[in-house]
Amino acid sequence: VQLQASGGGMVQAGASLRLSCAASGRTDRRYSMGWIRQPPGKEREFVAAINWSGDSTRYLDSVKGRFTISRDPAKNTLYLQMNSLKPEDTAVYYCAADPNGYGLGPDYIYWGQGTLVTVSS
Repeated sequence: VQLQASGGGMVQAGASLRLSCAASGRTDRRYSMGWIRQPPGKEREFVAAINWSGDSTRYLDSVKGRFTISRDPAKNTLYLQMNSLKPEDTAVYYCAADPNGYGLGPDYIYWGQGTLVTVSS
């Protein structure tokens, strides 16, 4: 499966953004999916995950209540709604998928290219 992330940008603290990740190729399989980010000069960190059916999710503690992961099977698209953004959310955000449809990260086999989110104070 190929993944294409989009929706990043530069916003001020408190703003919202919605990231999208379009899947193509072998979309007939039941993938679990997630978002991982890499802040400048730091290691990658897990942000959010969702199982194949969309009824189970998991979040990084610091984004709980602000970020929402969801997926639209009809569009083969994963989303990350990010509200109340903070400067510490600045990072390159990657979407990823794994053939284990019941998994909730943080290990994924398939990765998309990143999309940059910059939050200014």
